[in-house]
Amino acid sequence: MPASPPFAARVYDLVARIPRGRVTTYGRIARAIGDPRGARMVGWALMDAVNDARDLPCHRVVNRVGLLSGGWHFGHPDLMRGLLVAEEVPFKDDYQVDLDRCLWEPWNEDEGAAPHSV
Repeated sequence: MPASPPFAARVYDLVARIPRGRVTTYGRIARAIGDPRGARMVGWALMDAVNDARDLPCHRVVNRVGLLSGGWHFGHPDLMRGLLVAEEVPFKDDYQVDLDRCLWEPWNEDEGAAPHSV
């Protein structure tokens, strides 16, 4: 039986599938890859991806309440917000996305790419 891919590789694979106009959370990624307590490790893996200039939509990952907690990895949360606004991700506040309208659940990939309407 082949060994499972390294943690970061599984995170990157999942993040690459987040549809345009949608976001998910660090915890949901961790749960989807089988490590429900690994949200912080997901954040570290994404920080490395941003720093290495990987072609991943890391800006589509927010914290459990929708805050742009990873925004400083882009230089400032305004940069992360700008990327999400360009994808028409709805916001509740300056740095908090509206998860009720744009949350993508990794285990429901058949949801499609269009943002939810409320």
